[in-house]
Amino acid sequence: MIHRTLVGFVLICSSTAFAAGTSAAQAQYTADAKKAAQQYEADKKVCADESDANARLQCRRDARTVYDKALATAKASLKAASPASSTSSACADCGTVTSVKVVERDGQGSAIGMIAGGVGGAVLGHQVGGGVGKDLATVAGAVGGAYAGKKIEEKVRAHKVWMVTVQYPDNSKRSFEFKEDPGYKAGDLVKNSGNSISRR
Repeated sequence: MIHRTLVGFVLICSSTAFAAGTSAAQAQYTADAKKAAQQYEADKKVCADESDANARLQCRRDARTVYDKALATAKASLKAASPASSTSSACADCGTVTSVKVVERDGQGSAIGMIAGGVGGAVLGHQVGGGVGKDLATVAGAVGGAYAGKKIEEKVRAHKVWMVTVQYPDNSKRSFEFKEDPGYKAGDLVKNSGNSISRR
């Protein structure tokens, strides 16, 4: 009977301590988020004093970046202080955005670019020298022109892509490619959605 009473007392104390810890962590997060918001508002007022429009814009971007990082840090602290809740809500397909990069991708060269380049190169090569030399120059011009035509077409079709890297609970990472700005930033919580990701 005494043993059961002790076990019940320990369980009550543990749950009370956990609730108090969770409540304290939530209160700390609220305070940190409020402090970050106040700092952001103060930074925006400083930015408004910039005389140059570009400087104002860059100042606001920098202020937003600092604010986002402060919120991400506060969220990470809250999550670390609440291991039971984070474990219960964790999923293998859920993760955190660690970076967003804009990458320049070369376009795909096609047979059209190679043929057009080859014909142009052959014409130019044919105008050089005479006899066997002219034939060699024509072949060399065609080969060089085909290569140049392919490369030119690749550059003309070049485009930007957004690479979003996500880290998962098992510390693995995966990158996702978007043709347009997906609007993600470091610290965003996401989950796998088919071959892409979506917000949690």
